[in-house]
Amino acid sequence: QVQLIESGGGLVQAGGSLRLSCAASRRTFIRYDMGWFRQGPGKEREFVAAISWNGGSTYYADSVLGRFTISRDNAKDTVYLQMNSLKPEDTAVYYCAADSNYSGNYYQANKYDYWGQGTQVTVSS
Repeated sequence: QVQLIESGGGLVQAGGSLRLSCAASRRTFIRYDMGWFRQGPGKEREFVAAISWNGGSTYYADSVLGRFTISRDNAKDTVYLQMNSLKPEDTAVYYCAADSNYSGNYYQANKYDYWGQGTQVTVSS
């Protein structure tokens, strides 16, 4: 079992920045593809960004491309989501997710085996 713990959420004004972190409880983190998803008020959970186990490939939703950057530090068992130029429509609970099977579509939630509890991001206008 892997525990994922997100941090870094909060309240920010439109145009501001936040960096989310997701720490994994196991040293096998290096073997996992990782993703970030979000769920806004009254909306379904949606894909935000993903990164392959070695950091060699990254994937982004069109809505965040050019504003968000996903990265990982395998030495620290942590994945990050740097969010710049935030907009009110980015308001959501952000979840990190891990896939230990190297299978499935990075953009789809069913690829991922483990999920964090989520961290709230609120962007005021």
